[in-house]
Amino acid sequence: MSAPLHQFSVPLSATRRGARLARLLAAEQLTTWELPLDPARLVIAELAANAVLHGRVPGRSFRLTLSVVRPGTLRIEVADTRGEHLPVPGRADAEAPAESGYGLLLVEELADRWGVRCGPLPCKTVWAELDFGSCR
Repeated sequence: MSAPLHQFSVPLSATRRGARLARLLAAEQLTTWELPLDPARLVIAELAANAVLHGRVPGRSFRLTLSVVRPGTLRIEVADTRGEHLPVPGRADAEAPAESGYGLLLVEELADRWGVRCGPLPCKTVWAELDFGSCR
C-alpha cells in the first residue's frame, strides 16, 4: 500500500470515555479533511466500543487511525492489545435475540470492506474502508 494522502492516529484509554473521545476526534478530523461524517462516525463508534468492551487490557490503550488511502477512500483502524480475542460478527438470524453482538453486522453493512489484521503481538487491528466517491 502506498503512503496515505492524509493520516491521523491517536492512542486512547480503553474506557468508555476513550471511546467517546475517539468519536469526537474522528468527527473533527473528517470535517478538516472535508469528508462526510456518516457513515464513518457510526463505524468508528462501533469499532472503538468493541475495543473498550472486548479488547481491553487494564493499563493498556487502544489506537484509532484514520487514513485517506486514495482519493475518496477512508480507512478506519482500531488496534487493541487483545490479539487472542478476534471479533466475530453477530448472526442476524440467531434464534434467541441477543442484547449485543450486532455491531460488526452494522460495520459489515456500512463499510465497503472490513477485516482483522493480527500482530504485532499481542495486538490486533480491526479495519474498515469506506468509499465516498470523488471526495478530497
